[in-house]
Amino acid sequence: MADEGFGQVMSEHQEGFVPLVFHEVATTEMESRSSEFLELMANRRTTRHFSTRSVSRSLIEKAIMTGGTAPSGAHLQPWTFVAISNPDLKGKIREAAEVEEKRFYEERIPDEWEEVLAPLGTDYVKEHITDAPWLVVLFRHTQRKRENGEWSPTYYSQESCGIAAGMFISAIHNMGLVTLTHTPSPMGFLGEILGRGEHEKAMLLMPVGYPADGAEVPDIQRKALDEISDFIE
Repeated sequence: MADEGFGQVMSEHQEGFVPLVFHEVATTEMESRSSEFLELMANRRTTRHFSTRSVSRSLIEKAIMTGGTAPSGAHLQPWTFVAISNPDLKGKIREAAEVEEKRFYEERIPDEWEEVLAPLGTDYVKEHITDAPWLVVLFRHTQRKRENGEWSPTYYSQESCGIAAGMFISAIHNMGLVTLTHTPSPMGFLGEILGRGEHEKAMLLMPVGYPADGAEVPDIQRKALDEISDFIE
């Protein structure tokens, strides 16, 4: 049954479901909210220069909880965010990351990858790992344990964790902090150092904190709307 043309009204309760909590917003407020959020996110930049200034654990917890609201394949929520503030552990991670990154930059980097990295000024030195007050490593679950004790694959875990990471990054920026998506290759050392199970694969390493005084970012531009979209009406 239609409700004055605005949508379908569900007349029967479905077992295992609860009513959707939805608060409709006036069109004018929708336009205002969307413009404000776009402006906020348009000012988001990735930096590799972090202050050592402390950040409370509660802020990291809220960002992780925001990431955890992401939709996921079959609602399996195939992620674990491991947050590290311990200086010794951050030092071990940096040391291992720089070993892998040095080998990558000196021996394995393809020409086409080196070409696109050049404007970003990246190298194997990863001082952000030890400078930032927090490191958050996102682990993707490749398998899940069933009720019968057997292990089976997760579904769309790569896509699900990508969405969760985006929401985590948005939460970090929204609260007034900065982060960086670092993907040392290979990343197996992260699971070993942090004692994760074989079914968890490191996906992103994200330092979180305040930018250092005088921090700079590459002079690069984002693509325009017509370069990233195609509307079919």
